Amino acid sequence: MPAMKLESCTFALFGALGDLALRKLFPALYQLDRAGLLHDATRILALARETGEPSGHLRAIEQALRLHVPAKELTETDLTRFLARLSYLGMDFLKAEDYAALLEHVSPQDQLIAYFATPASVYGGICANLAAVGLAEGTRVVLEKPIGHDLTSSRAVNDAVAQVFPENRVYRIDHYLGKETVQNLIALRFANSLFETQWNQNHISHVEITVAEKVGIEGRWGYFDQAGQLRDMIQNHLLQLLCLIAMDPPSDLSADSIRDEKVKVLKALEPISVEQLGQRVVRGQYVAGSSDGRPVPGYLEEENSNTQSDTETFVALRADIRNWRWAGVPFYLRTGKRMPQKLSQIVIHFKAPPHYIFAPEQRQLIGNKLIIRLQPDEGIALQVLTKDQGLDKGMQLRSGPLQLSFSDTYRSARIPDAYERLLLEVMRGNQNLFVRKDEIEYAWQWCDQLIDGWHRLGEAPKPYTAGSWGPMASVALITRDGRSWYGDL
Repeated sequence: MPAMKLESCTFALFGALGDLALRKLFPALYQLDRAGLLHDATRILALARETGEPSGHLRAIEQALRLHVPAKELTETDLTRFLARLSYLGMDFLKAEDYAALLEHVSPQDQLIAYFATPASVYGGICANLAAVGLAEGTRVVLEKPIGHDLTSSRAVNDAVAQVFPENRVYRIDHYLGKETVQNLIALRFANSLFETQWNQNHISHVEITVAEKVGIEGRWGYFDQAGQLRDMIQNHLLQLLCLIAMDPPSDLSADSIRDEKVKVLKALEPISVEQLGQRVVRGQYVAGSSDGRPVPGYLEEENSNTQSDTETFVALRADIRNWRWAGVPFYLRTGKRMPQKLSQIVIHFKAPPHYIFAPEQRQLIGNKLIIRLQPDEGIALQVLTKDQGLDKGMQLRSGPLQLSFSDTYRSARIPDAYERLLLEVMRGNQNLFVRKDEIEYAWQWCDQLIDGWHRLGEAPKPYTAGSWGPMASVALITRDGRSWYGDL
């Protein structure tokens, strides 16, 4: 794809030996190089605190590539070419004097991209040190989540970055926004009058968003116990998906037009009072159970755990949007660890026809569903009703999908990882898929009132067995409204 090849840049990856960089970022950069999208002169600086011989750290990066890139996509020729782009530099990110060495590795004529795969607490220090050595002018900075743990700390981080970099050069990553199916939400809604004319409270009954994880903590106890599932997943991933589903049509596809519409949704989210928490929100924490037929420990039994922790590993809630388009349409959000399967999907439930003329025992089938699956198999399916075939069937109804499976439909095309798309857009200078400062703040503002309500009530999370779909209260949350979670077994 030489026509799409980017201008040359220097990609400085802070935190280059961390888990995110080794599992996701270096493999994504390798795939961009393999696809012919990186300029021949583009260089990658791997920056980390570890000192010692650079060759040893570069070997660790090579080993990570061999582990995390599928074998059929890893050739020695491609790997050798990619590794030739890399240099390693050991430095303390908070020591200004260490940045003199970085300055020697950056060509003045190249676009500098600084990716912060580090704790948010050091973002401000890195920015200040980049500015001190003259590396801030024209530089784009990429910020990994989480940005703070509440509205106040989030503002402190963003304000520290803003002292050096204007908003149009700040790229806040939410990797869900790089997924192919999430990209297709924009096309699905606004390029098809079939859907956009129906996309409102007149035709949609309710919306479900589920992000389920099979895994537990995976050695991240220290981070996760301070965050919890609400901060880790609802505040960014699920609210971003909600915004893309619920937003009004943007005036164009520019970054700020899209983000303006998302902010309107966040501002319209109805607050949930302390008195409503019991009916509208469910917190859970997994206890010992099984996954794939093997016993697994409960959250309080995980390695290095605090046995007194009341951090939630599961959240289900009902969100309501106070605007004309969505009045009376509930959005049910659910996310948790140690679920029966890894699953991210959005289900749009359309209202049933006003008059029913078929067999009474089949009435529960009525109502079309648009199912948008983000993982494990990205695709879109529209559940429709047709007559069952056969001379003896009469007008018996049958429910089936009109289905687009990306892996089946585009057999010859590899579906890129979300980070590949996001890194490519940073290099292009396109902010469409990144989160603006005010989006972060409105999302935190809404989540903070839930956290504050939990603290006031002082109630412990409800237990649920590992390998289940969460506490029974999460089932009651939706059945109370006469509905059920789609696809639960």
